[in-house]
Amino acid sequence: MADETSEKTRHTAGAFDIRTFIAALMGIYAVILVLAGIFGADENSAGEKVVGNVNLEVGIGLLIFAALMQGWALWRPTVVDEARLARERAEQEGRPPAH
Repeated sequence: MADETSEKTRHTAGAFDIRTFIAALMGIYAVILVLAGIFGADENSAGEKVVGNVNLEVGIGLLIFAALMQGWALWRPTVVDEARLARERAEQEGRPPAH
């Protein structure tokens, strides 16, 4: 019976997990770089032809990194224990914890 109540007070961080924020930011940067690599100029400021496309390569690398970060967040979610948080909050305020 105690396990059922503790399971009800536990939930995952979900969208507030730092790994989700990192994956979203890196994904946005990756899309911008990939688009710049595809539609950007392939000449430098002196008009010389550039070998390789750094924007495209780094953008693809960031897309892979963002996918790995989000996969990690989904595979091992951060579990928030509400009962533990309430006990710690009560201890900090100097009052007895509610049972």
